[in-house]
Amino acid sequence: MFKFFTPKSILIGTLLVFNVIIVRAQQFGGNPPSVKWKQINLPAARVIFPAGADSTARRVASIIQQMNNAVKPTIGTKQRQVNIVLQSQTLVSNGFVMLAPFRSEFYLTPEQNSFQLGSLPWAEQLATHEFRHVQQYNNFDVGLSRALHILFGESGQLLGNTVAIPDWFYEGDAVFNETHVTDQGRGRLPYFFNGFRGIWEAGKNYSWMKLRNGSYVDYTPDWYPLGYMMNAYGREKYGPMFWRNVTHSAAAFNRWVYPFQYGIKKYAGEDYKQFRSEALDYFKEKIVDPVNLKSQLYKSNQHFIADQEYPAVVDDSTLIYVKSTYSKRPTFVIRNGRNEKEIRVKDLSLDRYFDYNNGKIVYASFKPDLRWGYRNYNELRIMDVASGTEKKITSKTKYFSPAFSEDGSKIVVVQVEPGGKSTLQVLNTADGTVINAVPNPSNLFYTYPKFYHDQLLAAVRNASGAMTIALINPASGDFEALTPYSKAPVSFLNVADDKVYFSGTTGMNDRLYVLNMADKKLYRLQNDTLQHAIGNYEPFVKGNRLAWASFTAYGYQLHQADLNQIQQEPVEQTGQLQDYGISSLKKDSAADLLARVKTENYPVKKYSKLHNFFNFHSLLPDFEDPDYTLSISGENVINTFQSELYGTYNRDESYKKFGYNAAFGAWFPYLVGGVNYTVDRRATYRGQYVYWNESEIHGGLRVPLNFSGGTHSTFLTVGSETYYSNQHFQKPFQTLFRDGSFTYQNTYLSFSNQIQQPVQNIYPRWAQTFGLSYRKGIISQYNYQVLATSNLYFPGLGKNHSLVFGLAHQQRSKDAVIDFSNNFPFSRGYTVYNLYKMDKVSANYHFPIAYPDKGFGELIYLLRLRGNLYFDYSHAQDFYTNNTQFKGDFRSTGAELFFDTQWFNQLPLTFGLRYTRLLDTDLGGRGQNRIELVVPLTLF
Repeated sequence: MFKFFTPKSILIGTLLVFNVIIVRAQQFGGNPPSVKWKQINLPAARVIFPAGADSTARRVASIIQQMNNAVKPTIGTKQRQVNIVLQSQTLVSNGFVMLAPFRSEFYLTPEQNSFQLGSLPWAEQLATHEFRHVQQYNNFDVGLSRALHILFGESGQLLGNTVAIPDWFYEGDAVFNETHVTDQGRGRLPYFFNGFRGIWEAGKNYSWMKLRNGSYVDYTPDWYPLGYMMNAYGREKYGPMFWRNVTHSAAAFNRWVYPFQYGIKKYAGEDYKQFRSEALDYFKEKIVDPVNLKSQLYKSNQHFIADQEYPAVVDDSTLIYVKSTYSKRPTFVIRNGRNEKEIRVKDLSLDRYFDYNNGKIVYASFKPDLRWGYRNYNELRIMDVASGTEKKITSKTKYFSPAFSEDGSKIVVVQVEPGGKSTLQVLNTADGTVINAVPNPSNLFYTYPKFYHDQLLAAVRNASGAMTIALINPASGDFEALTPYSKAPVSFLNVADDKVYFSGTTGMNDRLYVLNMADKKLYRLQNDTLQHAIGNYEPFVKGNRLAWASFTAYGYQLHQADLNQIQQEPVEQTGQLQDYGISSLKKDSAADLLARVKTENYPVKKYSKLHNFFNFHSLLPDFEDPDYTLSISGENVINTFQSELYGTYNRDESYKKFGYNAAFGAWFPYLVGGVNYTVDRRATYRGQYVYWNESEIHGGLRVPLNFSGGTHSTFLTVGSETYYSNQHFQKPFQTLFRDGSFTYQNTYLSFSNQIQQPVQNIYPRWAQTFGLSYRKGIISQYNYQVLATSNLYFPGLGKNHSLVFGLAHQQRSKDAVIDFSNNFPFSRGYTVYNLYKMDKVSANYHFPIAYPDKGFGELIYLLRLRGNLYFDYSHAQDFYTNNTQFKGDFRSTGAELFFDTQWFNQLPLTFGLRYTRLLDTDLGGRGQNRIELVVPLTLF
C-alpha cells in the first residue's frame, strides 16, 4: 500500500520534527532536587540560576539589559521577556534559545580551545550571542508567523519562522552580534573561517545546496561561518536595517513561495543567487592564500581523508596521534615512517586532546552522571602505548587538559568548578590523588597547562578575556605574564629545552611561536609550510623534531620539520585580530559595547520550582491514521514537569478520547501519570454495534539511568505504572451488558548499548537494544501480556555495512478479558493480528549504494542512497472458537531502498520504498507482493 504526502502533512510534519529536534537540546529532569534556584527578574529577561552563581547572573543580566536597547533596532523593537536558565553542573560548552517553550539555557563551562569560540568570559559571550536569538524570535512574530502563533501557540510561530528564514541567518546574525558588541567574537577569529578557506584553497567550489546540507563524503563547513559571511556582507553593502527588512518580510510571508529570497530581491535589488555569490566571493578574496591555489596537495576530486590531531614525537621517525575518519572511530595510532598501526580506540571525550611522555598517554574521558543529565565528569585515563592497556586514575572529577611532568610522576590538570571557574591541580600519576591545589587569586581561566621545572605554565584568560602565557608559582598561585596581554588567542602549549612552543592568532591566520624562557624573547616560526598552512596548531617538540597539525579540506593533516630548518622571526607580541574588511562592526554606538557594560547590583530573589508549573505553550497536531490528535503541550522553565491535554478521534471506531498526561522529573524516579475519558467505543454484537464509554486513570514511576563511559553509550530505563479502567455501556445496551472495571500493572524495561558511530556508518558496528514489557491484570482480572524485543547490530562485509538481527516474543492470556494493545513487530507485509503467542526472528543487511550530493529547487537534497535486504520469520499460535489450536508461519523477504535527505536545506528526513514477497499465506487475504512507501512516524 502507498502513503501519499500532502502539503498539509508536510507542514505539520515539519512542525513536529522541529519540536523533536529542539526538545533533544535539553535534559528533562537533569538537575537533582538539591539545586536551589534563584532569579534576577528584569523586563527583557528573567535570569534563573543555582545558588552561588549570583555574580555570573548579575553580569549576564547587566549585559542583556544594557545591550538590548542598543542593538535591537537592527532586528526590531518588539520585546517579550525570556527565561534564561544558567546550568553550572555540565562540562559541555553550549547555549541555546528555544521557542516552544520560549526559554534559553547557558551551559557555563568554557572551552579549553580559545581559537574555537574565543577567549571572552564565556557567560558574557553567551549573553551577547544567545540573547540575539531572543530578539530574533520576538521580532519574527509577524504576519503569517503571527497567525500560526495565535492558532498553534509557540510551535506555530516556530513552524512559520523555520519555513521562512534559513538556519544560517539565525546563527550568522548572532555571531555578527557577538563580534559587533565585543572586541573579539568569532567573526574576528581565523579558526572560524578555516573550513571555507580549506575548501576554497583546494579548488572545491561546492554548490549552494551542498554547502547548506553537508555531505557524507566531503568536509563541508557548518552554517555558522556561512551565516556570518552572508550577514556581514549584507550589513556592509546595504546598511544596518537590511536584514531587519528582509527577515520581517520573510516571517510575515509577504511572498508565499520562497519568502526569504523575495525579501533579498526586494531590499537588495538583486536575486538571491547573485547576492549569496557576491557575499562568498567577498570573503573568498579576503581569506584565500593565492599561493595555495597554485600548489594543490591533493586532487580536486579527493574526498575527506581523516583528521590527524595532537601529534606527539616519539623519535625522529615515529609519531603518535589521534586519527578519525568518516567511517572509523577516533583512534590512537602510531606511525613509523609510512607504516601506521592502531593502538586503541579513544574513549568518549569532549575533545581529541592528550599528552604523551615516555610510552604513556594521559587524557580526559567523558563520563555522564548515572541519573542527572546536566551533571557530568572528565575522568583521567592513562594508557600504555606498547600494550594498549588503559587504567582510570580519577573518578567523578572535572579535569581538562592533563599533562605529564618531565619524569612522568605527576600530572597537572585544569579543574573546572561548577559555573566555569578554574584552578590548577597537581596529581600523583600512580593513583590520581591531589598533591597540590594551586590557588587562583587573580581569578584566571587556565588552558593547556604544562610543567616547567618546579613551576607551571599555562595559556590564561583574564577577566576581560585577554590572554597571555603565564608562569605560575604552584604554592601561591602568583604568576608572571610572559607575553603581552592580547585578545588574539594563544593555545596548545608545549615545553621542550627551556622553550615554550604554542599557537597564536596573527591577523588572518593562526601561527606557531616559541618563547625562550632564558631571556623571555618571543619568536614566530617560519618556513614555507608554516607560512601557507591553514592554521598551525598543537605543536610538539622532541629533540630536533617539530610536529604540528594544520587544517585542510580533507581533514586535519600533520606536518614535521627539523628545528634547524625553521627560521625564527623576533616579534614583540603574537598578533592582532582582523575585521576581514567589515567596517560595519565599528560604525555605531553598539560597537564594543561589552567593554562599557557596568555590572549592576540587581536584587536576587528565590525562584520557586512551582513557578508557571504547567506553562502550556503549543497546540500540536498529530495525525497517525487511524488516530487524529490535537494536544496542548506544556513544560515548565526548569524542565522538571511536562504535560499535555489532548483530544483524539479514531477513524476506525469513530470514538472520541479526551485526556491529560504528565511527567515529573525532579526526583530520582520520574513520576508519570494521566487520566482519559473515551466516548463511543464500539464493537459488533449479533450484527449490530454496541456502544460504551471508558474512563481510565494511571500512574507510576520511571527511572532513567545512564551507564555510558569508556567507548560505549549505555542507557537503561525501568518503570512501572498501574492502570484502572472503567466501562459504562450506553443505553439501550445496559440491559444486555454489565458495566465493568479492571486494573492492570504495566512493568517495563528498555536497554541500549552502542559504540561510537562515525558519520558514514548506517548503524553502529556493535550495538544491542532490549525491551521488555509485562502487563498483568490485578484485583479482579488476572490476564497478562509479555513482550520482549531485541536488536543486535554487527559489522557487515564493508566498512559501512551493518548486519542487524531482530528477535521478539509476545504471549498473552489464552482467554483475554483485558484487551492489551499489540506492539509486536510482526513480519513485514502481513496483516497484523494480536494472537496468543508470537515469536519472530529477522535478519537485515544494510549497505550504502551511493552518495549523490545532489538537490532540487532548494527543496530537497539527497545525501545518501542506501539499501536493506531482509528476511522475517514469525511463528504464531492461537485457538479457534472450538478450542482447537492454530499454528502458523509468516515468512517474508524483500528489499528496502532508503533516501537520506534534507528538506528546505535544513530538515533531515529519511524515507524509503519497500518491496516484500510473502512466502506464506496472509490471514488478511491479500496477495503475495507488497510495495510500500516507508515514511517517518513523526509525519503521521
